[in-house]
Amino acid sequence: MVALITMLTTVVVAQIDPHFTQYYMYPLWLNPALTGAVDGNYRVSVIQRQQWASIATPFSTTALSADMTTTKNINLGLNLLQQNAGDVGYKFTTGNLSISYSGIHFGKEGEKIITFGMQGGLLGRSINLTNAQVNDQYIGGLYFPQAGTNESVNKPSTSDFDLGAGVFYYDADPDKKVNLFGGFSAGHLTQPSDPFWSSNNNAKLPVRYTAHAGANIFLSEKSQLVPNLLVMRQGNSSEVMIGSYLQMAVNEITDITAGVNYRIQDAISPYIGLKISSLTFGASYDVNASKLGRLINGANAFDLSIMYSDSRKQKGNFKCPRY
Repeated sequence: MVALITMLTTVVVAQIDPHFTQYYMYPLWLNPALTGAVDGNYRVSVIQRQQWASIATPFSTTALSADMTTTKNINLGLNLLQQNAGDVGYKFTTGNLSISYSGIHFGKEGEKIITFGMQGGLLGRSINLTNAQVNDQYIGGLYFPQAGTNESVNKPSTSDFDLGAGVFYYDADPDKKVNLFGGFSAGHLTQPSDPFWSSNNNAKLPVRYTAHAGANIFLSEKSQLVPNLLVMRQGNSSEVMIGSYLQMAVNEITDITAGVNYRIQDAISPYIGLKISSLTFGASYDVNASKLGRLINGANAFDLSIMYSDSRKQKGNFKCPRY
């Protein structure tokens, strides 16, 4: 098998799907039930992640999502994502439409809300072996790029229908000091085939299971603490991230946030955010704390994000976590 593909597989399969430290800034990828779970009528967010800078072609992931509420408890959304990874030109591209239903209310005034969401679309993957270094180009321990090779993949590109679903709960009672929220989602329910590594198409992309939870803890009229937890599992790979951030109001239209996440056995990720009126900016940096980070210089990563939402102060709205 191609040497660099083997390395790429080791890296990518460790977390097969792209992922973000600022995961709430790309909500529809986290959980389709978050479609329309926003303190406004609509929002648009863009996030960009760079990682593995020591590789000649670092991993780069760019994503966009947009969603809107309606007056019928039906919310609509769209999310797009592309990851470019490594010298073999691996591309992971998705485009999904999502829909959620937010009509389940309970509690004294119906401010505890459960939403259900689904999303469907296309998942595309491609690979380019032009710049790959393969085993049979190494002769006597030396690399000869002009040497011929018998290496190949079953298909250089593929696209498949992809389906996901999720559920989300939140308490939007404005009179409480602590508002809990949490959800669960499953991506790749259709388990698209993975023809790059299987000539008979028996290999399947594993379902991605995600659980996430947190709380808005109101410390004062101008500050709140938001602890949060993320647990993901896909195939034999898993990720657990815990963290918290503090949000403080500077004036009527400006908030600042600061906090840190810890991805267990992987990275410590401080982040900072700035909200000015309807715009929220976020930046985070992953400081690799694993054994791999000590072996490979430049194994860190950073996320940059921007979100726009038309904030609307209304009883019963979900206070969306932001970094």
